[in-house]
Amino acid sequence: MPNSELMPIGVFAQRSGLTSSALRFYADSGLLPPAEVDPVSGYRYYGADQVARATALRQLREIAMPLAEVEAVLDAGTDEAALLVDQHVAKIVGDAAVARQKAAVIKSAIGGDMPGLLIATLKGPVLADAVDQVLTTTAYEPGMAVLAGLHIEASHEAIILTATDRYRLSTRTLVPARPAEQTWVGTVDGDDLRVAVSEIRHSALVRIEAVPHGIRLRMAEREDRHCRLLSEEFPDHRLMLASLGEVTTRATVSKELLLRALEEHPGERVALHISSHGVNVRPPNDEHPGIPFPASVTGEALQIQFEMTTLYPAVSTAIGPDVMLDLRGHDRPVTIRSADRGDLTTLAMPVKIDRSS
Repeated sequence: MPNSELMPIGVFAQRSGLTSSALRFYADSGLLPPAEVDPVSGYRYYGADQVARATALRQLREIAMPLAEVEAVLDAGTDEAALLVDQHVAKIVGDAAVARQKAAVIKSAIGGDMPGLLIATLKGPVLADAVDQVLTTTAYEPGMAVLAGLHIEASHEAIILTATDRYRLSTRTLVPARPAEQTWVGTVDGDDLRVAVSEIRHSALVRIEAVPHGIRLRMAEREDRHCRLLSEEFPDHRLMLASLGEVTTRATVSKELLLRALEEHPGERVALHISSHGVNVRPPNDEHPGIPFPASVTGEALQIQFEMTTLYPAVSTAIGPDVMLDLRGHDRPVTIRSADRGDLTTLAMPVKIDRSS
């Protein structure tokens, strides 16, 4: 009779989340042999100290890790196991990107190789920089795929790229090298664009065409790239921009100095104290003197707080050596744009100031 500290396969299955049939398979494969087998009945028994290994095995199989890799992870030390998991996930992500690209090509080819509708022709390095800048404002939210997309509005005069994660909104306007055939509006998958950015950057000109289910990027001497069209409706950002209200404080600051102050700031939340003397980056609700630096300020003195993850990317993607902050109060979105290049604009939402302390 097996030791009373051992548990039968059914109980162990419930503890580990693996089915009895899966446990038999993993026992036969050598990954998780039972602690004891009754020589008469053949019943399998497992120890409580095997639950952790069984649970890890189940979790690794849930991310589609092959048995040989699972065994290597289970038998490795902590650092090596983490590295093996990261390598497996990286391979899955890479394979998924390749599959998405091939699927887009297949869908575009369905019904014949029909010519796409010209949206715009842009200089590759300019388009790549704009995509990189605007995509910093995307986010992955369950059930809201559109927040990970790039909204494109094309007209004869300009092409406007916009993205939002609900806490920030970035928009950049580009002048096409060649005019579009007609206007077009759509939201494309941000990950597909990220995969294409390297080739875009190294192409003198990129022809953007609207095709069924997405857009096609055509580049000389390079394979066409396809980006999927997202079906969800993009948030009404124009209404948001129109309802911002009057600017009460404007500060023009050195981008380098502001970024350096934010990098030296120790906390996850930061307060900006803006006055005629300049800008001071300080911890919220703290008498610490902070990090002051000069700024050209007009309007009212103001204190406003941000999450570092909201403010830093908005400032870092600005174009040029100086940024202009247009503020409307401590609880209203701030507009961040280049002092000398207004074609990239970012909105950043502040956080509520805690006045209880």
